[in-house]
Amino acid sequence: MAIKIAYCIPSLFSVGGMEKVLTLKANYFTEVFGYDVTIILTDGKNLSYAFPLSDKVKVINLDINYKDIWSYKFFRKFISYSYKQRIFQKRLTKVLFEIRPDITVSMLRREINFITKIKDGSKKVGELHFNRINYRDFNTQGNSQGFKSIMSKLWMEQLIHNLKKVDKFVVLSYEDMARWVELNNVCVIYDPLAEFPEYTSDCTSKKVIAAGRFVNQKGFDMLLDSWKIVSKKHPDWILDIYGSGNTAPLLKQRKRNNIEKSCFLHNAVLNINEKYRESSIFAFSSRFEGFGMVITEAMSCGIPPVAFACQSGPKEIITDGVNGILVPPEDVTQLANKICYLIENEDVRKEMGAAARRRAEDFRIEKIAKEWDNLFRNLLSEDN
Repeated sequence: MAIKIAYCIPSLFSVGGMEKVLTLKANYFTEVFGYDVTIILTDGKNLSYAFPLSDKVKVINLDINYKDIWSYKFFRKFISYSYKQRIFQKRLTKVLFEIRPDITVSMLRREINFITKIKDGSKKVGELHFNRINYRDFNTQGNSQGFKSIMSKLWMEQLIHNLKKVDKFVVLSYEDMARWVELNNVCVIYDPLAEFPEYTSDCTSKKVIAAGRFVNQKGFDMLLDSWKIVSKKHPDWILDIYGSGNTAPLLKQRKRNNIEKSCFLHNAVLNINEKYRESSIFAFSSRFEGFGMVITEAMSCGIPPVAFACQSGPKEIITDGVNGILVPPEDVTQLANKICYLIENEDVRKEMGAAARRRAEDFRIEKIAKEWDNLFRNLLSEDN
């Protein structure tokens, strides 16, 4: 009999890593393993999915619409959120009792607060796509005594309390796993590649590429400052950045840095592998990550990454000097210097690109999906 899995995630219309990975896994689980997969949403009922979803995957939208309340003032927002949480718990409980999944997976959003209270008989699994340090860190100004710091601490205590009750908690790196010292139910499964391309870059084009949402986390402001240094030494090279979001601040910075002729911001594309293959170096400038899937995507296309060794992921993906280059987090000058090093040493660039391709083999969907299959089957065998 097919394993029945229910996933809980807010929506599927966002072009984000969590949505991309869930879509990829759901498609593979249904098409290859024959799983019965249902994805349960709370928002975006009439919006198109960001990534192609198999017809075999069922989708249920509970139509909670948390997005509606974010413009409210604090007190009204608090009341509205509490009300929506009660509705969410009631509707999710009803659905789980109707479909009776073997395993229910929370993507650690709002349902993690009550999912283990739903006694529908399914195993409960938590799946985190961030790292602990930066996950819902309200203390953005570094004030250890401020209101946001207190809220962050209380929220984490509540999260730990709930995670102790799930049957398994899955994180994206061993670096992050070591931080969850309060838990004894943690394991690591890396993000999978959507595809393993047949053709790779020959690393001869004079292009550096970066990809990600245009948000502060991705550090494109630091990359543009690095590129100011690179472009002065190598004016015949260009930097292409692909992403979604507000580009206005970056466009202003690009003008200030006088790099408009060598740096280009593009909309996100679904055929990003084609863009990787047209490039010779991948630049990774994130301030923090849960994993850094864009690194493995670029490596699978045979281009070496130059990456900030941020929390968390890059240090587990890249072997410095072998299949890519790691630089200290947020060190703009070093990022520029190492990009220049690969520009100036074509043989090294090609050798690292080939090694990057070999390393990317470890993240193929066939391998990662098998790890999930083993986890699910081991959980279900505990009752037999």
